[in-house]
Amino acid sequence: MNFTFDAQVTAALFDRTGAIFALGDGSVRFADGERFAVHDGAILCAAIHPSGDGIVTGGDDGKVAWTRRDETVVLAEAPGRWIDALDTAATTGLIAFSAGRTLSVIDVADPAFRRDFTHERTVSGVAFDPKGRRLATSTYGGVALWLARIAQQKPTLLKWAGSHTGVTFSPDGAFVITAMQDNQLHGWRLKDSKDLRMGGYPSKVRSMAFLSNGQLFATAGAQGAVLWPFTGSNGPMGREATEIGYDESSLVTQVAARSGLGLLAAGLNDGRVWLADPAGQGLNFVRADKGSAITALAMREDGGAIAWADEGGLAGVVEA
Repeated sequence: MNFTFDAQVTAALFDRTGAIFALGDGSVRFADGERFAVHDGAILCAAIHPSGDGIVTGGDDGKVAWTRRDETVVLAEAPGRWIDALDTAATTGLIAFSAGRTLSVIDVADPAFRRDFTHERTVSGVAFDPKGRRLATSTYGGVALWLARIAQQKPTLLKWAGSHTGVTFSPDGAFVITAMQDNQLHGWRLKDSKDLRMGGYPSKVRSMAFLSNGQLFATAGAQGAVLWPFTGSNGPMGREATEIGYDESSLVTQVAARSGLGLLAAGLNDGRVWLADPAGQGLNFVRADKGSAITALAMREDGGAIAWADEGGLAGVVEA
């Protein structure tokens, strides 16, 4: 199943009914052909709604919207600002989004609920912990940790010099990892704030994902998909990363996985997409034709399908 869009795809995601694409022209497209004009401008970030039904998007029009197959609803607004990052928590029904230096939290079950947390610098990334009760935000100088529902609080700060551009929790909630502006990752073990230095990349890391029950952490940013070990209480501390799918003529731009599965998908800057089991042998190219760089990639929850999109507006859904 292939598509040609007239705008670049910002995100590809799977809700419980199928693949969804968020586009730079402000529209949301469903794999069955439905199209919704959602934002007056580009969609900058997206995540699956906590209910598993539809997609939550943030745009440069300052709106946070929920789009299902039958309607679009504006959930929140930050007038005059861009929605730079967002995340959702199925376990608690919360949605968090950033606009400039402000992190906001809303509750899908309570339209009156809203919490706003201010940072000294612009927030670049937002992530819920696995329980959906704690939030990490990436910004210049490190990470701030917030309790999602508490109104008045001081965050726990995890400091590391430099610009942090994205953030995620490990599936067990024991580690926080950020992508950085200068071709490396950084992380912290939360029980003692011990630093994890994860470098050696030839380019910026723009995509990362956990797989194999949280025992492996995969990233883009190299000629192959980089895999960091996260077994034991020390995670990758003192250990080397491995690489699969190495090809000196290309670069991995996107990775996608499900933490409970042992499968990894990777999209390359030459338009190809492969699927692999890191414990097995070989790569299965689900898109073998070369073209524009892959800008969005997603794996269905059961690992049975891959959605991809490239910077030229081509997209597809492939049964794995």
